[in-house]
Amino acid sequence: MLELTLPTMTCGHCVSVVTKAIKQTDPQAVVEIDLGSHRVRVDTTEDRETIAAAVAEAGYVPG
Repeated sequence: MLELTLPTMTCGHCVSVVTKAIKQTDPQAVVEIDLGSHRVRVDTTEDRETIAAAVAEAGYVPG
């Protein structure tokens, strides 16, 4: 289980974009997002760097 903090993730649209970016990298990933704390938990077989890069490419740099 990976956990990322995305300070610029502030709305439902952000959640959708982040989820889509992760799912494009690993379609089997289970994504849990807590918008209030800006945290994303991902159950994936990919490594942290790969998931973080996909999220960053979508415009949300982990803090």
